[in-house]
This record gives sequence, structure tokens and C-alpha cells, in this order.
Amino acid sequence: MLSTLLADFRIIFERDPAARNWLEVLFCYPGLQALVFHRIAHRLYNLAIPFIPRFMSHIARFLTGIEIHPGATIGHGVFIDHGMGVVIGETAIIGDYALIYQGVTLGGTGKEIGKRHPTLGKNVVVGTGAKVLGNIEIGNDVRIGAGSVVLRDVPSDCTVVGIPGRIVFRSGARVNPLEHASLPDAEAQAIRALVDRIEQLEQQVNQLQNSQEKATLPSNIPVFFGVGDSQNLEQEIRSDIHEIHNYCRLKDKAIEEFLDGSGI
Repeated sequence: MLSTLLADFRIIFERDPAARNWLEVLFCYPGLQALVFHRIAHRLYNLAIPFIPRFMSHIARFLTGIEIHPGATIGHGVFIDHGMGVVIGETAIIGDYALIYQGVTLGGTGKEIGKRHPTLGKNVVVGTGAKVLGNIEIGNDVRIGAGSVVLRDVPSDCTVVGIPGRIVFRSGARVNPLEHASLPDAEAQAIRALVDRIEQLEQQVNQLQNSQEKATLPSNIPVFFGVGDSQNLEQEIRSDIHEIHNYCRLKDKAIEEFLDGSGI
């Protein structure tokens, strides 16, 4: 346990530019303090000692604002940054070198029995205010954007944003875990694609109206054009409209990924 606590201590200097000396980290970082309480409580919890583990968890919550059930399994090198409002459930599993920001909830979705909280892989980053709920699997090297709500499994090497959370692939690009501003905005992309589609439709409708006005037959020259010709013209117009409708279905990649959840 001592080596695990040492890894928790060292990772703070790697990931927090505000960490200046060991005294500040030891006495002024609630994330580290909550983990120290948890690792002791978790050891007692595994020994089936009643009351004391939960009481230690309650004291840690009072002192740090971070609530970690003593039954949760947390790997080494985990960093809970600031941490106020973080809630980690009883059956949650957090892999090594995870980075968790304030307001994160790793919770359940009901009153299920058994494994009911999420499992996070290694090097997972969970942004501010994100909620990861239920017995789901989050793969390695996953980044969950601030404010996202994740309810389904996420494979490794993905970025998840939005409510509900949607996967946005990064094409293997390596991104600094602290750069929240670099997260893609799936909703903005989908809205932009819809606006572009509406503009295309408006242009095509205007072109169709202009062609229809040009093709309107004068009523005073029925000699050259019969009823059949006007019916053919109407059928052609309807056919054009049908083709435009088929062409303008929602096939944009951004819209499809947004509506389908990109695989989630």
C-alpha cells in the first residue's frame, strides 16, 4: 500500500502545474487525502471489518468533499484534481493513472445487486462534472469531456462528449490530458451540418420554382401543347422533387454519428 500511496503522491507533480512542494501537496490536496483514507478503509473493508471502513469514508467526505465507498477498487497513480463533489460507488473500479476532476460521479443507475458501478481502464481522464453511470466498461486511454453523461460501454482510445455521451474518434492523435479545450464539439458539428443541408435545400427549391415558372404554358396557345404534355411536365417536376428528397436524406457523417451515438 505504501508504494501505491507514493505513486499517488508523485503523479500530482506530473499532472498539476500548481504543485510546488511536498508540504502543499501533502496538506492542501484533498484528492490525495481522500485516497489515503480510502486505501486504509479499503484494506479494512476487504477484511470484512464492520462499521469502521464506512465511518472512515464518512470522515474523509466531511474533510475533503470527496465520497469514496470503501468497497471501490482504485489503482495506483490516480489523481483526483480538486475533487469537491466527486462520488465513487461501491463496486466501481478505477485503473492506474486515471485523472478525475471535480464533480465527477461514478455511480449506479438503480438498485441492482452485485456489480452496478462503472469500470475505468488505465489512463482514463474524466472531465469536470461528468457522470459515468451503471455497470459499464470504459477502455484504456479514454477521455470523457466535461459535463458528459456516459451510459454505455466505451472502447479504448476514444473521446466521449455530450449528453448522452457520444464517441468522437481522434484518429490516433495523442492529446494532453489537461487540454479540455481541444475536445471536439459533436453537437456543434451536427447543427452546422443541418444548417448546411437546409441551405442546400433552399437553393434547390428556388431552382425548381424558377424552372417551373419558365415551363408554365400560356393558356392562349393550346394548339401546340396538349393535356398529355402538361401531365408529362408535372410528372417530371414530381420526379425531380423525389430525387431531391432522396439526395437530401440525412447522410452526413456528423449528423449520423450524432443521432446514432457514434457506436455507443
